[in-house]
Amino acid sequence: MNADYTNAIEIKNISKKYDGFTLDNVSFHVPKGSIMGFIGQNGAGKTTTINALLNIVSIDSGEISMLGKDHIKEEQEVKRHISAIFDTLPFHDIFNAKDLSFILRDVFEEWNEQTFYDYLDRFQLPKNKKFGQFSKGMKMKLQIAAALSHNAKLLIMDEATTGLDPVVRNEILDIFLEYLQDEENSILMSSHITSDIEKISDCVTFIDRGKILLSGYKDDILEQHGMMKCTKAEFKDVNPADYISARVNDFGAELLTANRETCKKAYSGITIEPTTLEEIMLYYVHRDKKEWSICAD
Repeated sequence: MNADYTNAIEIKNISKKYDGFTLDNVSFHVPKGSIMGFIGQNGAGKTTTINALLNIVSIDSGEISMLGKDHIKEEQEVKRHISAIFDTLPFHDIFNAKDLSFILRDVFEEWNEQTFYDYLDRFQLPKNKKFGQFSKGMKMKLQIAAALSHNAKLLIMDEATTGLDPVVRNEILDIFLEYLQDEENSILMSSHITSDIEKISDCVTFIDRGKILLSGYKDDILEQHGMMKCTKAEFKDVNPADYISARVNDFGAELLTANRETCKKAYSGITIEPTTLEEIMLYYVHRDKKEWSICAD
């Protein structure tokens, strides 16, 4: 495959309308050699976007390219070089790992059985045990072993670490970082577990109610945002234009700002602390209420 492309994924103005939900003019890109964390609450549009990427659902409008190629016109060529990992195992419960290798060697031109077996050994996965007897963590490791055994240049993951214990999640995240050591490789990782995204991602795209709210380098997003902590009296003097939303309680208020440096100068008496992706997501989700309490729905 010609590797002369800048972005592993380019999504331009895609829309998809369902009854009760619309993916609305979504645009973002995943730079080659990076991990893009795709975050948002359940139902925000992450899976719809990924299904559009994989041409599982057709889009109403917009353009998508992966690895420098059109995702529909050159779909077969693109899919030779990508791997998709889902939160449920897509392989039948009656198969075992030897069966899977036998099947996938005829699916992928660059299937490497030795690499697959090496990952099985690393993950301590049995070769002859039926997948129906695997735990959730074992099933996820199996998907990753298969995904990394045919020289894929792009991994697309939809909630791949959901429901896994912290030890297994950390093991899997370390594997992804190893995979990125080859700068030709890229990852789009959808998750609502923001701590995972914050740990390993280079870039972050935040989707809510079918619209992209933020997209860019993770460190820049975290640097721009801050958490303002103040009394109720101080809160009354803060311009609503200077914060995304505010969580108010009997003792004071916490406000997320997207202009940390500007607010430091404007409100010198108010403490402004670094924030996290989890807080950013939470406060943006409440942006329409502007003010909310910790007991809010």
